[in-house]
Amino acid sequence: MAEQAQYEELIRQFSAFGAVKRELGRIMPSDCPSGSAAVLTLLGRHGDMRMSKLAELLAVDMSVTSRHVAHVAERGWIDRSPDPADKRSRILHLTPEGRAQLAEMSRRTCRMLAERLSDWSDDEVAQLTVLMARLRASFDDCRVPHAPLPCDTEPRPPTAPVLEQSPRTPATTT
Repeated sequence: MAEQAQYEELIRQFSAFGAVKRELGRIMPSDCPSGSAAVLTLLGRHGDMRMSKLAELLAVDMSVTSRHVAHVAERGWIDRSPDPADKRSRILHLTPEGRAQLAEMSRRTCRMLAERLSDWSDDEVAQLTVLMARLRASFDDCRVPHAPLPCDTEPRPPTAPVLEQSPRTPATTT
């Protein structure tokens, strides 16, 4: 099992990963904020679904999901039709315009990743993908009880974050 210092460094890297997410968000079409992009992505990946299922996949409250759905519906990217099994519920599905928007977002994201990871080997990109999927799966069911972990011991004093400076952005601390 990893040492506490390794977990502390991992936490710092998670924090720094926010910059990657922000940069990916900046390349999205201006009328498609991250919540809307998430709705389109999930409908594209999982197909038609009820709003309650979408809220579950987004891991947000139904009121937040409703706002995201309203935004994409206003733009004509999704349709909301009555659920044949329960007329009070709505089934969400992508429209042709929504599929086109999803394709454009994918094109932009893939182009940026290809550019930024151009010095990575195919094996390194595949390894990162596998590890990120595994990390995400580790958080899918947080209800499983765990044995005491190194982080459950007496906390150590915080250390200054170690950030590597890249030629694209100046180094900063958080």
